[in-house]
Amino acid sequence: MRIGTMITYSGGFTETVAEVADLERAGLDIIFMAEAYSFDAVSQLGYLAAKTSRVQLASGIFQIYTRTPSLMAMTAAGLDYVSDGRFVLGIGASGPQVIEGFHGVPYDSPLGRTRELVDICRQVWRREPVRHDGKHYQIPLPLEKGTGLGKPLKLINHPVRDRIPIVIAALGPKNVALTAEIAEGWQPIFYHPERANDAWGDALAKGKAARDPSLGELEVYAGPALAIGDDVDHLLDTVKPHLALYIGGMGARGKNFYNDLACRYGYEAEAKTIQDLYLDGKKDEAAAAVPDELVRAISLIGPEGYVRERVAAFRESGATTLNVKALAPDSAGRVAQIERLRAIVDA
Repeated sequence: MRIGTMITYSGGFTETVAEVADLERAGLDIIFMAEAYSFDAVSQLGYLAAKTSRVQLASGIFQIYTRTPSLMAMTAAGLDYVSDGRFVLGIGASGPQVIEGFHGVPYDSPLGRTRELVDICRQVWRREPVRHDGKHYQIPLPLEKGTGLGKPLKLINHPVRDRIPIVIAALGPKNVALTAEIAEGWQPIFYHPERANDAWGDALAKGKAARDPSLGELEVYAGPALAIGDDVDHLLDTVKPHLALYIGGMGARGKNFYNDLACRYGYEAEAKTIQDLYLDGKKDEAAAAVPDELVRAISLIGPEGYVRERVAAFRESGATTLNVKALAPDSAGRVAQIERLRAIVDA
């Protein structure tokens, strides 16, 4: 089992790199760099590539709407080149607030666009003249839509690898099935080891039934909060506002995928209460309504023996990477948490 973490997109490059170097020495396997509406993730990933030597570098995530498929492939190939083959392409649909509110691009057809984008990326990495006649992307652009002067082109450079691993952040059953079919890895949210099969088992089975064996086994990147110690229960409360935001505020009543997930986990009444409070502007009350049981289940918060048991549960459920958020007040504390988790995972 591997250990990863997500790096914030709001800080400075220099400070981030100093911590990543320490995390790499502590045994971290992969770093995910988010991209929302701050600095682009590519700049920071390139900077990290120059300052690290072993840790894998992943986008977490590049939104499928903000780059053309060919540019997505070019970007991934460039990051793979500057990192000597250590890049992982994390992609996802994000949400209407970012895509339409910041980029001014319609948020439509995430499943179809994801499938077509992945196909085009792999053509680019194989240095094939790109040809794609899909519903959302046509390459080259047909005569009736363009000048008629375009012709299929292949990437000028020779990529380090002709297949860069793709990880898709997916939540809904159809998107999870697509991910299990076409991607090397899956990044779920709020991963509950004991109930993951109830929530996603059918979708994963459907996707894997159509999966190309050459892709290998599907990697699963769970994302628990991490705090190992004898007096850390109070940190459960620090996770609750994030859960309340998603379960309560990411969507309207009747159209919130995160709320639906909480219901599939067996928290129907709690999910309704959280959403009602959050949408009524009572955010603190909504966070307080998040059950301790749910926070514990999706996190690694507690004494070392307890965390050891939870790591075993994550492993048994099929998680292959623990992409943790270390709950510590400073860099030294986060590094120490990764060191302790490394010892548990390797025991």
